[in-house]
Amino acid sequence: MSVASKLAAGIPKSLLDELRAEGGPFEDELLHSLSHLPAATQVEPRRAVLAMPEYHPPLAGRDALRLDFNENTVAPSPKVFAKLQSLTAEGLTIYPERQPVERIVAAKFGLNVDQVLLTNGVDEAIHLMACAFLEDGDEALICTPTFFMYDVSIMMMTPGLKRVQADDSLEFPFERFMAAITPKTKLIIVASPNNPTGTTVSREHLLAIAKAAPQAVLMVDEAYFHFHGDTTMGDVGNVPNLIVARTFSKAYGLANLRVGMVAGDARLIGFLKKVSSPYNVNGVALAVLPEALADDTYLQWYVEQIRIGRERVAAALKELGVRSWPSAANFVLMDIGKKHKQLCDVMRAKGVLLRDRSTDPGCDGYVRITVGVEEQVTRGLDGLRASLKEIGWTPAESVLAQGKAARGERDYE
Repeated sequence: MSVASKLAAGIPKSLLDELRAEGGPFEDELLHSLSHLPAATQVEPRRAVLAMPEYHPPLAGRDALRLDFNENTVAPSPKVFAKLQSLTAEGLTIYPERQPVERIVAAKFGLNVDQVLLTNGVDEAIHLMACAFLEDGDEALICTPTFFMYDVSIMMMTPGLKRVQADDSLEFPFERFMAAITPKTKLIIVASPNNPTGTTVSREHLLAIAKAAPQAVLMVDEAYFHFHGDTTMGDVGNVPNLIVARTFSKAYGLANLRVGMVAGDARLIGFLKKVSSPYNVNGVALAVLPEALADDTYLQWYVEQIRIGRERVAAALKELGVRSWPSAANFVLMDIGKKHKQLCDVMRAKGVLLRDRSTDPGCDGYVRITVGVEEQVTRGLDGLRASLKEIGWTPAESVLAQGKAARGERDYE
């Protein structure tokens, strides 16, 4: 092989363009060598990765009142911040040790340490569930609309994702969901309260689902548990195929530190630990989590703020003629109709962020508002009233009203 041929394999396109422009014997030989090189092979991922959806959180430019991502809108417990300030520079050089904190978490929930795994948020828990329990060709079952990361993690492992769509009530379609379970169903994920709807699934229905699919693992995502109160956590020792997921991002206010947990039968948790990184939760999160768990006074205050605020939001939406759905979480979903994007844009201009959920299945025209503490609820509702007026919105523009108009129906007093 000539020197020109050897060089040809690694020359950037910009340099080749310069060579073509200059010309000359050596350059001619080099360009001739390039023309006879085999075409470069493009690396491709697994077919499942090409087919899976991609989540793009609209996080850019959030320097405003954050009523869009269901975060804690104030701060975590003061004890968390005090612990952060006590951390040393040397401590940052040490690999994080998860198990001592898992013992504290297990004790908090009345579980054995082998029944608990701390995760990098519930997002990682979902990922681990798919990796541990799904083969290519298995079926997984969810109810839509729901948290989009279920789609992402499941479709990474199998094309067999089955979605049961809720009707306009957005209530969990229990009978249709049960009918969708087959012998090929290996993973079921149900969120209660659900995001973005705020609806819940009763403990009785969840246990019935687990019983109907003994060959599958049921993960109950209780990310918004604190704003509702009902749980299946007490059943993890008695139902061998049940796993409960919790996050410390919402009520506890640790979203930036990325820490969540799963609890369940020790055998199942063992499989999840096997596919998990040994250092999946960072040391800062592990250091402050016990402080957050111990401050029940703070947690009760924040949860009560959200309960009161949620009632205020629901009442204000009713007064404005905006259809919404009963919510057991720290947010409310509302029906805006075709002006959904315009509303979000105008609210952003007023310094308040909302989340447009129109791309969720069955949610075209719907917008979600996070509930904050008293002053934030006041500011959010003031902005909403002004924005609806500014865009000239009327109740007749809601998705429900438009559907009735198309069918020739009318509402009567």
